[in-house]
Amino acid sequence: MHKTIFEITKMDCPSEENIIRMKLDGISGIAYLDFDIPNRKLIVYHSGNMEQIEKSILDLNLGGKKISTEQTNETHFKETENQKKLLWTVLGINFAFFLIEITTGLISKSMGLVADSLDMLADAFVYGISLFAVGGTVTKKKRIAKLAGYFQITLAILGFVEVLRRVFGDEKLPDFSTMIVVSAFALIANGICLYLLQKSKSKEEAHMKASMIFTSNDVIINLGVIGAALLVNWLNSSKPDLIIGTIVFTLVIQGAFRILKLSN
Repeated sequence: MHKTIFEITKMDCPSEENIIRMKLDGISGIAYLDFDIPNRKLIVYHSGNMEQIEKSILDLNLGGKKISTEQTNETHFKETENQKKLLWTVLGINFAFFLIEITTGLISKSMGLVADSLDMLADAFVYGISLFAVGGTVTKKKRIAKLAGYFQITLAILGFVEVLRRVFGDEKLPDFSTMIVVSAFALIANGICLYLLQKSKSKEEAHMKASMIFTSNDVIINLGVIGAALLVNWLNSSKPDLIIGTIVFTLVIQGAFRILKLSN
């Protein structure tokens, strides 16, 4: 048995973890994958196929780099019985906030909230792919990933079109107070998701909740929407909301392309 450590610089939250798991699924010889999200490390326990494992990780363009490989006698790995239940929990949280944010975003005329709702939906897609394809063939997982990726891109493009319409149209200012309140709750929701997923792996990682939260792209987006809301109120302009919306739509499309890579 070999133990290979990878550094994954762009692994910011559990959605990247699930993308990596799906990418490596089906490669023979892998005994266990141990993810350390706060430190952006992945430990692969395997008995062969090192070149295929490394190529698969590099193909995801998540900043993957092999650090070391060594022999190990370890054969007892952490229990993962509760993983499916936890994935259902975080999927439910993400999908619920997708509905909340897209509804309040449309009502308050905030493209920042609408864009953040799609980011929540993107995470829910990744968790859903992992759950609904459990026990299925690699072909089935790739088919689901392709559908999710294209759907995500379609929604993001529609978002870009709406941003352009508002730039050249005469739109009312978004409700900055709604933006702040909803984003604050989304911030808490993302923190809970990260905490639950990391707590399930080891007690030692549970106390690292703070570092996990503040290194997450999802949380940075939430803070960006809050900042945009403050600028909307201060400048009396909708431009900050449109700018943060554009940035998040771009991130959503990048995430969609990552998912589509799983179907290759």
